[in-house]
This record gives sequence, C-alpha cells and structure tokens, in this order.
Amino acid sequence: MRRRAAARSGAVKRWWLALGAPLLALLLGGGALWLINFNDGVDIADTRAPAGDTADRIERGAYLARTGNCLACHTARGGAPGAGGLALATPYGTLYTSNLTPDDEAGIGRWSAAAFWRALHHGRSADGRLLYPAFPYTHTTLLTRADADALFSYFRSLPASPLPVPEHELRWPYSTQLALAVWRALYFRPGGFAPDPAQDAAWNRGAYLVRGVAHCSACHASRDRWGGADWRDLSGGLMAAQGWYAPSLLDAREAGLAQWPTAEIVRLLKTGHADRGTVSGPMAEVVLHGSQHFSDADLSAMAMYLKALPQALATVDSLTSAPRAPGRLAMAGEQLYQDRCASCHGEQGEGQPGAYPPLASNRAVTLARTENLLQTLLYGGFGPATAGHPRPYGMPPFTQLLSDAEIAAVLSHIRASWGNQAPEVSPLDVHTMRAALAQTLPR
Repeated sequence: MRRRAAARSGAVKRWWLALGAPLLALLLGGGALWLINFNDGVDIADTRAPAGDTADRIERGAYLARTGNCLACHTARGGAPGAGGLALATPYGTLYTSNLTPDDEAGIGRWSAAAFWRALHHGRSADGRLLYPAFPYTHTTLLTRADADALFSYFRSLPASPLPVPEHELRWPYSTQLALAVWRALYFRPGGFAPDPAQDAAWNRGAYLVRGVAHCSACHASRDRWGGADWRDLSGGLMAAQGWYAPSLLDAREAGLAQWPTAEIVRLLKTGHADRGTVSGPMAEVVLHGSQHFSDADLSAMAMYLKALPQALATVDSLTSAPRAPGRLAMAGEQLYQDRCASCHGEQGEGQPGAYPPLASNRAVTLARTENLLQTLLYGGFGPATAGHPRPYGMPPFTQLLSDAEIAAVLSHIRASWGNQAPEVSPLDVHTMRAALAQTLPR
C-alpha cells in the first residue's frame, strides 16, 4: 500500500511539475510582455494644455508635420488633410492611416496632450491599444515633449473631419494585439534623443532630425522577415510592398554622402536635383512632401550628420576596376539606347543639366540591386515639383513598348558603358519585376 501511495504521489508531483513549468513560463512571459508594452507610466487623463504661445506652437507643429511627412501618409487621395484613411500595403496585409483631425469621434478631438505624447513616445493609442509600427513610433519616440506638444497643437488646428477610418486588413496572427506585443518586445524600446557631447550643436541637430523627425531609417534600414530593424541602421533595405530599394547611406557605391559637398546634399534634399544625382520613386515623394520644407539651416545640419556617417567605402574612386568587355545583352542594347534614350540622356550618357540626369557614373545605374532601374524603365515617373525646381522633366513608361529581352538589353548596355561597371540585367529579372508590379498597380 505504501509503495502504491508513494508511486501515486510521485506521479502527481511529476504531473504538477509538467503542468506547472509551462504555466510558470507563460505567466512570466505574459508579465514581461505587459511590463514592456503597457507599463508606460503616462497619465493620459492629464488634460493640461501645453505651455507656451499657441500661435507659435502651432507654427512649430506645422513645420514638424511638413518636414516629418505626416500629412502625406495621413491624407487619402482626395480626402481632407490629416483625415487618414490612406491604404498602406505591407507584406502582412493592408493598414489604414488614422484620422489626426480634432473630430471627437473619428479623430483626436477627445485626446489629451499626454495621450498624444504616449502615442508618439510609447506607440499606444488613447484607448490603450498598441499601434502598428507603420506609424513610425520607433522614430518619433526620440522627439522631445515640446515637439510632440507642438504637433498636437497643429493637428488640433486642422478642420475636423468625421471620416471613419477603415479597419486594418491584416492576416492572422499579425492582426492580433498579442503578435504586436511580441514584436514590440523584440524590436522596440521607448527612448529620447541623447545628444552626443563629443559633437557640436549642428551635428546633434542633424542627428535628431535624421533619426527622429525625418525617420530616414524607416526606409534605409535592412529588415528581417518580421519587419524588425534597428532605427540607427542606414545600410539600405528593400521596401518589399512597393518593390523599391532604399540604397545604403553608408556605402559610396550606393548613396553614401561622405564625399559630397554639403551644399549639394542640401540642394538634393531641397529640390530633388543635384549635379551628382536626382531622386525618384519613394524618395521623390519624401522630397515633395517633406524635406523641401526644411530650413536651409536644418538641411545643412542633416548634411553634416549624413556626411559624418561611417562609410563602408571611402571614395567612389576606390570602386573602379579593370574594364570588362560588354556582354551579349549589352551589345544588343546599344542600338535600342540610341533609338529610345539618347535624345534625352545623351549619346554618351551625359544627360542634360537641370533636365535629364546623366547615366554615366551614376550610382543609381550601377547599383547591385536592379529594382529601381526596372521600376523606372517599366513605369516611368517624375521627380518632385519643388519651389527650387518647379517643372521637373519626366521619364516615360516603356512597359508597353519594349519586351523583357529589350529592356534587359538596354539596361545591360547602360550598366556597361561610359565607365559604368555593373552586371547585366537578365530578361528573367525583367519578367519577375513586371509580374510582381502587376499585382500592386491599380486596376
């Protein structure tokens, strides 16, 4: 009897151990998730208005909203400014931007300044929900409380819009708050901007703007399969849902700026055009809606910071190598280039200053990744219309005019001519990009 009782007691103990260990792990994990995601210590019931002159604060907030590109995302096509509803395609489904107007029901009319600060700093809505990082709180967490209050005052000055925002259309489990809590535990920690005492005020101002307000690494960082990234990373990354590649700001072969004069960086961010290059695709939208509105002093500070970033390669000159003979595709593309491209870009790829960018010694042409070139040749595009360059010339689309083989041939010719040294583009590359883009274009 004693042996049987002892055996039964041992079995019960083993059962409790087997059950208790996972339960304990679950409780500890749940507690850790709660502490990381919900223990922010912000009293959103604090309805005290931000201190300071209202008109000055609104003007400051308007500047931050413009330069931070806020309204470009929070305004649907044809919609009221700041009323949200813009669809954002992601690899996990579609998100819809929120209504930032002071409407009591659809917008932030009932929010306190503290609730708005919590959204920017901690990534939590006024109702306590965790926000998706398509809203770049991984960057706005660096903003000062004064700048957050200025933004809040500006958005509350907009005309109220009762436009309800559609529900997000995300696949399970990405649609759950639990999945979002786990993501945040892995990739997000609230924090403020800490000036570097070893640097001067201009460098620190540039760092604050690049890392926080302009949130450059939202595009220029490499991301893992779950969309996680280090906000300090500027090594380049694929914008998967759009099919564009944001080039590295740390590599002279891509978009590193260490060797650029400060004035030329300022000009590029102000107008979208510079002697050494022009912006296109998503970066054209950034200049159009955001960076052209920075003051020259702030752009100079950003240029100083970007020039000081550690570069993978010091100079473009160090990238030259022994010329290689053009391949079969490149030779086949020469006549196509003369027929289709030379009238704008020049017989030697020299371009036309202020109008058509040069293709010779153009880093956008010789990027190892070809997504941007293929996007441009297939579907064309325009540079940004800015105060400093109000009538940009456009690139016509060739998707209906050239076959996959012809596009591969002309791009291979461009990438192997006039001193350019880059691998050929294959017809399969073109076909793959054409098929991928066909899934994302409006029907």
